[in-house]
This record gives sequence, C-alpha cells and structure tokens, in this order.
Amino acid sequence: MFSWAKSTLAAVAGTQEPEYGPDAIQPVGKKGDEPAYTELTKKDLKWVTLDYTNVETQTFYLFSDAGHKGFLQVIYNNIAGLRVTVQFNCKLFYPNNEKPVLWASDPVQNYGFDEEQHSFYADGVSVELSADGNSYTIKSAVNEKSMVNVKFTRTAPGFMAGKDGTTNYGTNPKEPWGSMHHHFWPRCSVEGSIITKEGEVDVKGRGMLSHALQGMKPHHAAARWNFVNFQSPSYSAILMEFTTPASYASTVVRVAGIATDGKLLMANTEGDVKHTEAKEDSETGWPEPTSASYHWVGKSEDGKEVTADIAGALGQHIDRVDVMAEVPGFIKTIVASAAGTKPYIYQYAPKMTIKIKVGEEVKEEEGTLFTEATFVS
Repeated sequence: MFSWAKSTLAAVAGTQEPEYGPDAIQPVGKKGDEPAYTELTKKDLKWVTLDYTNVETQTFYLFSDAGHKGFLQVIYNNIAGLRVTVQFNCKLFYPNNEKPVLWASDPVQNYGFDEEQHSFYADGVSVELSADGNSYTIKSAVNEKSMVNVKFTRTAPGFMAGKDGTTNYGTNPKEPWGSMHHHFWPRCSVEGSIITKEGEVDVKGRGMLSHALQGMKPHHAAARWNFVNFQSPSYSAILMEFTTPASYASTVVRVAGIATDGKLLMANTEGDVKHTEAKEDSETGWPEPTSASYHWVGKSEDGKEVTADIAGALGQHIDRVDVMAEVPGFIKTIVASAAGTKPYIYQYAPKMTIKIKVGEEVKEEEGTLFTEATFVS
C-alpha cells in the first residue's frame, strides 16, 4: 500500500497496536481508592466534544407499555480531529415483530450545544435537558418516517462507576492517550410519540439513558462488548461489559447497576456476562450467542448483600447490525485486513425473569431484556 494511504488509514481507521500489557489500562473503579459508584449531578450531564478522534453518544432506550422496544440516539463522531459528523438515529421494534423494524439514520447539519453543553441542537433536531436536570425532551423532524417527540424523566438516581466513570488507556496513568466513560440513568418514565408513515406510535412506558464517550479509535478501545438493559415494573438492571484487544491484555471492564423507583439498589464495576450457548454465524464467522446468563453482585446503601440473576435462551436475534455497512466496500476491505476489524452487533429482546436477593429477601419478576453482543476485532 502507498505510504500516504497507510498513514491516512492509521489516522482514521487505526491499524493494529503493539501489545502494551495490562499496566497500560486503568479500568474504571480500579484506580486506587475509588468508590463503587458516584451519583450523577446536573454538571455530570455535559457533552464533552473532544477535539481529537472520539465517538460520543447519547442513547435513549425505550420500552413502551404496548410492547415496542427501541432507541433514540445522537452520535457525535470526530475523525482524527479533521472532520466531525453528527447523526440522529431512531430504531423501533414492533410488538411480536408485527411490522418490520423501523430504522432511520440521518446526518444532521448546523449542530451545536447550549452554553453549559447540556443540550444538543441541530437543524430539525433537539435534545434538551430540563432546568432541574431531571428530564430530557427529544424532538426530531429530519426524517418523515420517524418524527420524534419524546420525553424521558429520571425516576431513580443516575450514576457513573467509580469516581468519574472513566477507564484510561496509556502507559503513563497521569497522561492517558485514550479513555472510555459512561454515565447512566438506569430507570426513567417515557412519554410521547413517534409519527411514522403508517401512523402515530405512543411510546409511553419505561426507559434508560446511556451517555458514552470513546476517547480513542473504537476498535483500539474494545474488541468485544456485552450490553444488558432489563426493565420490569419494579426493577431496572443494566450491565455493560467490554473486553479490550490483546494490546491491552484482553482486559475486561464492567459497569453494573440495579434501580427501583426512587433509589439505586446497587451500582459498581462487578458482575458477569456469559454466553452459555452459541452458534457460528456462517456469514460473519462470529459465535452468535443463543443463550446467556447475567449476574449482578454488590451491596445496598444500608450494607445488605445484593445479588441478581437473569438467564435463559435469547431466542432469534431481532437484528444483526453490520456496523460498517455504510462504508464503501474497498475501504471496508482495507480496514478489515489492516486492523482485523469486522464489527457486528447482535440484538435481542426476549421476555425474561430477574431473580433479586436483597439481604434475606428474594423476589422474582418478569420483564423485557434488551441485550447486545458486539464483536469488533
């Protein structure tokens, strides 16, 4: 390959890194004497908008009382400090797959933020944080097949793992060369609607918010991801886990939390995700999970032991996302061969039962599990 093309590819796509070893990553919650979690305040809800390679997202997951699952999402993507693109996505799965998945993904123009970096605006799109910091209103009129007017109101405390929600990458902890951080509102009430070409969909129900920042090339940060978002009448349980590439010793980083109305039962960087059964996807070569188990363990504010478990068959995936589908074919081939990168996301949304034990009290409750298994490199 021409040397200029190689350097451009390394800057934009990122070729494979050397093996730095386990000391080159400082996982969230493991950096010295950190708390298990920190409750979010309004000042923690700012967009960071780094000026070098990064992907920052706000994703609002919704579970309607009528059985819809989906999300609304803003993606802010800075490529090597050379170009910023911003996308608004709307994805909606219908109850019992009665209609095809609604997917609308649109680049937005003339984007910006309010003075405090709390609210996002662009032509035809706004994601506004309320003055009290307890609700977001998401509006979009950029795609006629998904006109959005939805409000998410926090019904339990938000949190970040550890002291600042951040995992750092680099051989000098004081001067990291990359980072990853996540903020969560695990339990929200949702109201509003999405107007489609076939009519209006009332999305009244429950939801959760994830605000994430990958402050480096995404496939250098993580080789695999698992994401769990369980919502039931009484409980919201989330578990986010990623495994770094071999360059960072295939380190596993987790963030977990369980909420009920008005309080966090627990939050920390513990837990476990296992794909208990899988089959090889003949098209991608990835081991697509067919059954899984998810485990939470921690302590409540009053010191009681808390455990929770969800396990069982995932059923047929509701979508398999080729992350690079929008990338021109010849670039995709170069990136795959140069960086070993072939990202696919498997998405599932089965009905499952959570078993929660707080102290000596045990409860079980059925809910909806939205889970993703992502294979990157």
